[in-house]
Amino acid sequence: MALDGAYLYLVKKELEFLIGSRVDKIHQLSRDQLIISFRYKGGSSKLMFCASADSARVHITDVSIDNPAVPPMFCMLMRKHLCGGRLVNIRQDGLERILFFDFDCTSELGDPVKMTLVIEIMGKYSNIILLAQNGCVIDSIKRVDAGMSRARLILPGIEYKMPPRNERLSFLTASRDEILHSLSEQGKGELSKVLIRVFEGISPVVAREWAYYTTRGNDTDISQMSDELSDRLVFIIMHTKEQILKNQPDYNVLKTRDNILKDFTFIKVMQYGPAMVSSQMMSACAALDYFYAARDNDSRIKQRANDLFRLLLNTSERISKRTANQKEELILCADKDKKKLMGDILSANIYRISKGDKCLVTENFYDENLSQIEIPLDIKLTPSQNIQKYYHDYKKAVTAEKVLTQQILRGENEIKYIDSVFDSLTRAKSDTDIIELRVELAEQGYIKSYKIKGKLPKEQPPLRFRSSDGFEILVGRNNKQNDKLTLKTAQKTDIWFHVHDITGAHVILLTCGGEPTQTAVREAAQIAAFHSKGRNSSQVPVDYTQARYVKKPTGAKPGMVIFTNNSTVYVTPDETAVNSLSI
Repeated sequence: MALDGAYLYLVKKELEFLIGSRVDKIHQLSRDQLIISFRYKGGSSKLMFCASADSARVHITDVSIDNPAVPPMFCMLMRKHLCGGRLVNIRQDGLERILFFDFDCTSELGDPVKMTLVIEIMGKYSNIILLAQNGCVIDSIKRVDAGMSRARLILPGIEYKMPPRNERLSFLTASRDEILHSLSEQGKGELSKVLIRVFEGISPVVAREWAYYTTRGNDTDISQMSDELSDRLVFIIMHTKEQILKNQPDYNVLKTRDNILKDFTFIKVMQYGPAMVSSQMMSACAALDYFYAARDNDSRIKQRANDLFRLLLNTSERISKRTANQKEELILCADKDKKKLMGDILSANIYRISKGDKCLVTENFYDENLSQIEIPLDIKLTPSQNIQKYYHDYKKAVTAEKVLTQQILRGENEIKYIDSVFDSLTRAKSDTDIIELRVELAEQGYIKSYKIKGKLPKEQPPLRFRSSDGFEILVGRNNKQNDKLTLKTAQKTDIWFHVHDITGAHVILLTCGGEPTQTAVREAAQIAAFHSKGRNSSQVPVDYTQARYVKKPTGAKPGMVIFTNNSTVYVTPDETAVNSLSI
């Protein structure tokens, strides 16, 4: 990722408006994530600090995240020392990936003290550290003892020291001659890798972009650079410098063609060609918040719901195997009528059978041509017992066919239900969503009775959207909410949407007794397709009908309904379009 020293410099410049504001609230979302709310004249802002190895960062965030019921110890310590404190400065040493936040605070005795919060963005060594006025560590979100590092300890009471630093050139302060001189001393090497060795604060993606611009996409060794290429390299470096110093960066988030987030930068990226799609962002913090919000939420949800994912997968696999075996047994019941036929023929020819006969060859009087039929016999049974055995096997097959048909239908419906819960779990956005799914599974007997620790979470409202022409659209978060939305909330003339033969959310287009527009219908269908298992597909079929035609069969599991009088529309899910309609 491209959160290098230069990008952090831009983040620092954006955050300077917070200087003079006071710390209002502090929450620790996870083992390595902290949010500090600042209050200032005219508003407030939430500042995200993250020391995760793969997503370390600091930025303003607008994402709403559930806070843990019980705050961790580090969070309590931060509240004790920083709550009510005033931010007086934000510092960065050159283009190091470290920011220092200086606070004027008050001690427990009422004396003024200075505190510093340090965010170190260094991959797996990233950390959040609280320093006392004398420069000693009060505590850190990750303690580093001698068993983890001999070179640099991060423990309470130890004097804070900066991490080891290699002497490199800052492109924000370097002149043209200094750049050319430093490059000339590098000897041989691939241009992009040499640039990383020479300059501090640039990520590989920035170095590759400079090299791509310089060589027009051709790999070039630094020792083979002509004067023309050197001039092009210096030009693009000085241009990037000017962009940053004049506060005119070009923030971009890069996605693959499959809509997978790949990277973010403060310069326009051309090196990937058509393989990547670029989305322009308004600010450094907005780019970080957009990029990491979905990634962090998915990671946190998967971590906290890992046992549910495993349970649902195992349950679905078990039911599928059982249903497959039942279908094989059902095939064996297909010859039940033949058993009855043989029993009838034996009964009519009982006088021709003796105990010990292996078979009876006679006319099949059910065939108009009276063809010959050979009926196997059990030599240990009497003629009457052989007849009764065929009738018994016939009755057994009839009963088995009836029971197996019901069991197979019940198993297929159960698989659909499990798939619907799994789909809801993949779309869960908060801990409350997961808790509601746990409660639902407990009620259906798939897990033991689930007891919620602490306060009961408030019931989540359905997701709300508004079509571009003003119609409100509601989306169920889980099966229980789907039922409530469809069977209780929706009026008879409201329009109900659901993807065709795919698991997904129930979507209600509120018409208020009026006639919905084609635009509203299409946008509601697109929302239904996005909130389904087919969200990554194209041309997803979505059924829709008035809510009056949607019924719930007696005994059906949550979310399972039947409907009539429906129409179908084909849409392609578009995350950007759906998010733009959210309210």
